[in-house]
Amino acid sequence: MSAELSIILLNSVIIVMAYTWVYPKIAGKNINKVALFDCVASGLAFIIVANKYWNTSASFDFLMLELNWFWFTLISYSVIEIPVALWYFRELLGRKED
Repeated sequence: MSAELSIILLNSVIIVMAYTWVYPKIAGKNINKVALFDCVASGLAFIIVANKYWNTSASFDFLMLELNWFWFTLISYSVIEIPVALWYFRELLGRKED
């Protein structure tokens, strides 16, 4: 398994677990709690990836860009999380009708 795929898989697992299990049980509809726990979840991803790639010269390919582990983790986490977060807020907080 490539390094990029392992980071993307890690990010996906953390995000799916957070938005389908942790946030509904702990944060519910409280946006501030969701934001706080989201910082913890993304921090967990950074800690795990940093544990493996800190002080290495490993480079990661992201849409034809060469990135280090930090930027690859941040961008891939964001790309995966944004649609899931939008779904979470639409489903659990309800759509605001005008």
